[in-house]
This record gives sequence, structure tokens and C-alpha cells, in this order.
Amino acid sequence: MAFDVLHGVTASDAYANLLLPAAIARAGLSAADAAFATELTYGTLRRRGYYDAVIALAARRDVERIDAPVLDALRVSAHQLLATRVASHAAVNEGVELAREHGGRGVAGFANGVLRSIARDDPGQWRTRVLETAKSDLERLALAHAHPVWIVRALRRALDAEGRVDELDDLLAADNASPEVSMLALPGLAEPPAHAAHAAYSPVGFRLGGGDPEPLVRSSDGRWRVQDEGSQLAALALTRADPVRPGERWLDLCAGPGGKTALLAAEALAGGASVSANEPVRARAGLVRSALSAVPLTVEVTEEDGRERVERDLGGFDRVLIDAPCTGLGALRRRPEARWRKEPSDVADLSALQEELFDAGARALRPGGVLAYVTCSPHRSETSGVVQSRMRRWGDRLEPLDTRAVLQSIARRPLDLAATGSSAQLWPHRHRTDAMFISLFRRTDG
Repeated sequence: MAFDVLHGVTASDAYANLLLPAAIARAGLSAADAAFATELTYGTLRRRGYYDAVIALAARRDVERIDAPVLDALRVSAHQLLATRVASHAAVNEGVELAREHGGRGVAGFANGVLRSIARDDPGQWRTRVLETAKSDLERLALAHAHPVWIVRALRRALDAEGRVDELDDLLAADNASPEVSMLALPGLAEPPAHAAHAAYSPVGFRLGGGDPEPLVRSSDGRWRVQDEGSQLAALALTRADPVRPGERWLDLCAGPGGKTALLAAEALAGGASVSANEPVRARAGLVRSALSAVPLTVEVTEEDGRERVERDLGGFDRVLIDAPCTGLGALRRRPEARWRKEPSDVADLSALQEELFDAGARALRPGGVLAYVTCSPHRSETSGVVQSRMRRWGDRLEPLDTRAVLQSIARRPLDLAATGSSAQLWPHRHRTDAMFISLFRRTDG
């Protein structure tokens, strides 16, 4: 099952978080087997770059010269050999059988030789051998923590801007740790279960001790839902920046897949506001409508380019959320394949789109209205770079708000936020959230 998901990710650009739960459900796995399949899949995806370095040394050839299905079989077997308690002979035999099944009899001997070579040395010896191949300190960090070099460089720059570059090792390690399940109780519609622990910061969040959250979500008709605590705080920063006045109009400009939209809708219902949502991708718009089914509030969901959607409602909204499309570098612990799928060239295109969506959101605001610019990425080109660029354009027509102060007023306990600028950056190693960037603004003119 882990191999099938891995190969779907590498060969078809599929998403593990969609493939794996469906595969587990079809197979009817026990809780223990489901947990093992999840560890095999996500553990291999997170450390794929490191395992590729191990395989290249063991095979004495670049991994690009190994057929894709055979390479995926070697990767999942390397993870078993170097990071689990699976017996070596079992991991080797299973890997060889996978290679034979998907690559033919001719590759079985090759796979056997590679995996037996990996099994001969312990994980510490392999780590030493792999790190000895690094040509720089940055490449050594990238190999040790299984991140592409360009991502390590971007994360280092983001931490350095806060004066906390010494936290880089902790951040990279956090990206490779399995995240806890973070839950949301839609405010005004549900309270956390009695047996759950309150979230560390979100006033509407809670954490489970473990297990599959889906039965809990189904039992509540979606009023309890899985949502990262950072995403909760991003939505609440907008809804609680000012007291809600009945009759306000809110817009979620980039709404898919709808988690933040549902939280906005619950907050709007309690305060007497209305919500519109926009998501240009039809499948994701369907997810938005599904997420909103838990909230008894009528929400119009449009499927337009957000830059065009606002032209029908210029100056028509009191609050606008721009949860902008981004590289997703802030959620690598949840979507480990993203680190191997993104390229540095993606950043320029995305930051240009982010700037255009920012402008669209600002145009949609009435005088005095509040805009929240949010990305699930700490890359400075997608965060402070966009903010600085847009401030140069909008000047005194858009006033930055003290986002850190707003978040501190919401949080259950003080957040450790860098005192740089007016924006806020959350971190997985520091806050146990995705690396959400949140920046609030107020429209000051008509």
C-alpha cells in the first residue's frame, strides 16, 4: 500500500493525503496496520532525498538512472531498514518482490544487491557516509534533514530576518516529525469534547490524544473538524481584529478547500455578518461547499478568478481574507511530497499572483475595512516581500495593523512572535503549527 501511494505521488503527481486514507479504507486495515502504512508512506516521502543519497551510494549510480517504480520500491525498503524496527531480511525480501513485480525479473538481482548493501551498515554509518558527500554546510543540512537546498536557504533567510537563524536545525527537524492532529470546534455551534485537551493557542481549537479523527468529525456533522491551529488563528485574526457589527459583508477570496471559510461563516453567524466565498478551481469549490454544510448560514460560493471576482463588488466588503496560493513550504510536515515537487522558479510566479490578489482584495474593501493577507509559507518573497511591494503601491490608502497584538489578544497564552514589522509568522518548531504568515491592514480611503 505504501508503495502504491508513493508511486502515485512520483508518477502521477498525486497527493498522499488523498490516496492513503482511501487505500486504508478500501483495505479495511486494523488501527495498527493503518498506522504502520501511514508511517511507511509519510516517513519515506519526508526523507526521500536522504534515501536517494543512500541508494545512490549503495547502487553506485545516480538515482536518475533507476526506473521510477524500482526506485520507489528501494525508497520504501530503505526507510524500513534505516528508520523502523522491521527485520532486515523482511524489508529486503519485500523490496525485492516489489521490484520484481513492477520492474521485471531482471531488476530483482539489482534490488537485492542494493538493499543488502544498505542492510549491512547501521543508520549512523549511513548518515556519516551521506554527509561526507556534501560540498557545503548548507548541502550538509539539506542532506541531514532531507530538504532541497533551495528550501533550506529560504528557511534560513526567514529565520535570519527574525534574528533566530540558530533555530534552523529545530525547524528542519520539525518538518520531519509527524504532526499532532489539531481540531476545531466551530464557535457558536460546538464545544470541544469533554475528553479533549484545549489547543495551545486557539480559543476554538482542541487536540486529541491519538486515533482517527474522522468518526468524531462525522458524529458532529462537521462541527468538529480537522484544522491546523495556525489556520484557525489566521481566520480569527480577521474576524476578531475589530468587534463585528451586524450587517457586515465578508469575502474569502481564495477559499479552497474551505476550512477557513467554515470558521469565518461560524463567526459571521454569531455576529450577524454575511459571507461570500470564491474559489476558481471547481473541485476545490465543491470542497468549500461541503465544508460550509456544517454552518447554518447561506454563503454564495463563486468559481471565478479572484482578480476578476472583486470587480463586481468594488468597495463592497468590510473584511476580506486572502489565503493566497503559495509554495506551501509552511506545511511540509503535513504534505511531505511538496518539498520534492516545488522548484525555486515557482516562487516568482506565485509572488506575482499574490501581489495581484492582494490588490484585488484591497479594492474590494470599503473605507475602514480590514484585509488579512495569509500564506502557508515563510518564504520571504511570499510574505514580507509581497507586503512591502504592496505598501509601496497603496501608500497611506492602506494602513498596516499590529497583527501580533491582535493574535496575542486572541490566543489562550502568549505567542512567541518575532518583534519585526507589523506582521506575524508562526512556526512548526516554535508554535507546533504550520508556518502561517498573517498580516492585517485597514483601508483608509474611499
